[in-house]
Amino acid sequence: MKKLLFVTILLSLVLVFPILTMAMGRVDVGVSIPLPPLIVFAGPPHVVVIPETYVYAVPDVNVDIFFYGGWWWRPWEGRWYRSQNYNSGWIHYRDVPSFHRKIPPGWRNDYRGHRWKDHQWNPQRIPHQEVKQNWGNWEKDKHWEKKNTWGVKDLNTRTDSRQQNREVQTQSRPDPREVGMQQDSQPRQENSDRREDNKRDKKKDDKRDRR
Repeated sequence: MKKLLFVTILLSLVLVFPILTMAMGRVDVGVSIPLPPLIVFAGPPHVVVIPETYVYAVPDVNVDIFFYGGWWWRPWEGRWYRSQNYNSGWIHYRDVPSFHRKIPPGWRNDYRGHRWKDHQWNPQRIPHQEVKQNWGNWEKDKHWEKKNTWGVKDLNTRTDSRQQNREVQTQSRPDPREVGMQQDSQPRQENSDRREDNKRDKKKDDKRDRR
C-alpha cells in the first residue's frame, strides 16, 4: 500500500512539474513593456525640419517627438517607440533609430534661438499632414536643399565656397605629367644646343685647316 502511494505521488510530480515549467515560461514571455504616457495636443501639431537632415521634429512640446521614414518616433525612459499616429498607438522599437545620430542634442535651443551652426535659421512650421503626404518625394527630390537650404542663411554658400577653394587649389597645382614633360625637355634642349655648338666649332676648325 505504501509503495503504491509513493509511486502515485512520484507520477504526480513528474506530470505536474513540466506543466508548471511551461506556465512559468508563458508568464516570462508575456511580460509587457510599459508604454509611454499619452501627450495631449490642442490640435494637430506643426513640425520643423532639422537642417541638413530629413527628420521632422515637434517643437511645441517638452518631449522629443520626431517624424521620419513614415513613422512618428519618441524616446521614453531609455527605450524608443514608434507609431503611425503622433498621439497614440505607440509600440516598442528595440533599437535606437539610425536617424537620431544626426540630431544634435541641443536642437531645441537652436530652434528657439533661430541659429544653426552660427548661421541665422528661419525654421518653417509645416502642418503634420503635409509632411505625411510629401516626406518621401521631398527626400527623393532633395526638396529642402533646393528650397532656401532648410531656412539656414548662407549654409549652402559656405559649402560651395569650400568646394570652389578645393577646385582652385587643384587647378593651381601643376600637372605631374606636365612637370615630367618639362623636366624631360630641358636635357633634350641642352643636348641639342651642345650639338649645334659642336657643329659650329667643327666648321671653324675646317676653315682654319684649309687656310
